Amino acid sequence: MRGAAARAKWGVCAAAAAVALVVSGCGGGSAARSGVVSASWGDPQNPLEPANTNEVQGGKVLDMLFRGLKRYNPKTGEAENVVAERIETEDSRHFTVRLKPGWSFSNGEKVTARSFVDAWNYGALLDNRQKNASFFAYIEGFGKVHPEGGRATAKTLSGLVVKDERTFAVTLNQKFSSWPDTLGYSAFMPLPKAFFTDHDGWLAKPVGNGPYLVDSYEKGSVLRMRKWGKYPGRDPARNGGVDLRVYTDNNTAYTDLQAGNLDLVDDVPASQLRNVKIDLGDRYINQPAGIIQSLTFPLYDRRWSRPGMEKVRRGISMAINREEITKEIFQRTRTPATDWTSPVLGAAGGYQAGLCGDACVFDAAGARRLIKEGGGIPGGRMSITYNADTGSHKDWVDALCNSVNRALRDDNACVGNPVGTFADFRNKITARTMPGPFRAGWQMDYPLIQNFLQPLYYSNGSSNDGKYSDAGFDRLVNEANAATDIGAAVKKFQDAERILARQMPGIPLWYQNGSCGYSERISNVALNAFGVPVYNEIKVN
Repeated sequence: MRGAAARAKWGVCAAAAAVALVVSGCGGGSAARSGVVSASWGDPQNPLEPANTNEVQGGKVLDMLFRGLKRYNPKTGEAENVVAERIETEDSRHFTVRLKPGWSFSNGEKVTARSFVDAWNYGALLDNRQKNASFFAYIEGFGKVHPEGGRATAKTLSGLVVKDERTFAVTLNQKFSSWPDTLGYSAFMPLPKAFFTDHDGWLAKPVGNGPYLVDSYEKGSVLRMRKWGKYPGRDPARNGGVDLRVYTDNNTAYTDLQAGNLDLVDDVPASQLRNVKIDLGDRYINQPAGIIQSLTFPLYDRRWSRPGMEKVRRGISMAINREEITKEIFQRTRTPATDWTSPVLGAAGGYQAGLCGDACVFDAAGARRLIKEGGGIPGGRMSITYNADTGSHKDWVDALCNSVNRALRDDNACVGNPVGTFADFRNKITARTMPGPFRAGWQMDYPLIQNFLQPLYYSNGSSNDGKYSDAGFDRLVNEANAATDIGAAVKKFQDAERILARQMPGIPLWYQNGSCGYSERISNVALNAFGVPVYNEIKVN
């Protein structure tokens, strides 16, 4: 969900006054007495609309607040039915969705077929400007509700039809055999009537059908989630709630954890990686996750997209010593990337080591040659933009630029360009004002190779922040989605990856592990396949 992983991981309890900390629960207090878990967080870019959230911070909340047709098993990542009783098709294009009985929203309203159909129509409609609109692009009628140019000529998707209270039909505009497995993503969540009748009120205090309720939200400080006692699902909250506290410095969050003022940090600062096992022992988790970090080029800027620049982009990739950075900065909690997906997919799921080829292998001489052949870095100097408030980005950006500068024998070829907050950083990306490559990354929304490629590199993809477009890549993705044989689909997707290797619209840097540290006050802490804490399973001791 999340144009992720890239997606920022950190935030801070406002440190202005001790009173503010006590009120938000940063020192324990009433939260500790009521079985509430306190966890680090960062303010999301947008309000918490399911179809308008494509980054990790908002995604964490939606995963607690909603349950959809499917959910991804926290241990295996497998898509499993939740609200769906069954999803049937005979041709991988026409689907019938049948809901389980007994589901409702926390305001008492029933979850019905209309709850899904109305939500999907809202997400797809151009007028609503939802960032995840492209996830509905395979449903018949999308071209009319969300045309590439001009105004929408329809308000609803012709491929969605309500049959009865618990049944709706979906017609896709092409075969898409793995489409049901995408339906655990937050864009496909159901919405209650209040979302449409009192939109502003709903945004102020969202109502969902998941194991938690939104109690209150003080932007820039804390979002309080509380257990919903009448949750009808099989995975209820095993704690009284979660206080998601905003941190603007991950070292402060880690210090609060050590001091007993915070229960959970879902990442560990790079500066603490040498000591974290000594500090936390078994209360430190570090495991593979479906996350990749990368650099994206602003291909909407002619300086970076003119003919020949593919050589420059490949050369920059070859100037990055991934092995050195992942060892020295990240203490091997990252693994040098050799493709655009993640090893957690496995070979059967589409991961193929080395698919990036020589472009992802450090070669200083080769980097200098390619960059020269391509006409050089625009203006002779590039800046790498990143948000300074989260994820130890300054450490690795500085190391990356040092690697590039050494390889190119030019101390000024690469510099870091920090932006104060994650929200400001994302706003600059959305406004297409990036002067050069910028930090990116991806936390898978669902464990399919399609999810690592289509949202980021397909023309007009939901998270295609560099605005890359290639007809051959798009064609291969469409053919892969239409394949009824999974093996054939994977090969098509890998062929599409080979186009990325030649054109390098984004540079894969490293596969990121999921990591977290937690206090002695809580137990039963685990990370799912996406590298996110399974909040509802956490117990307060």
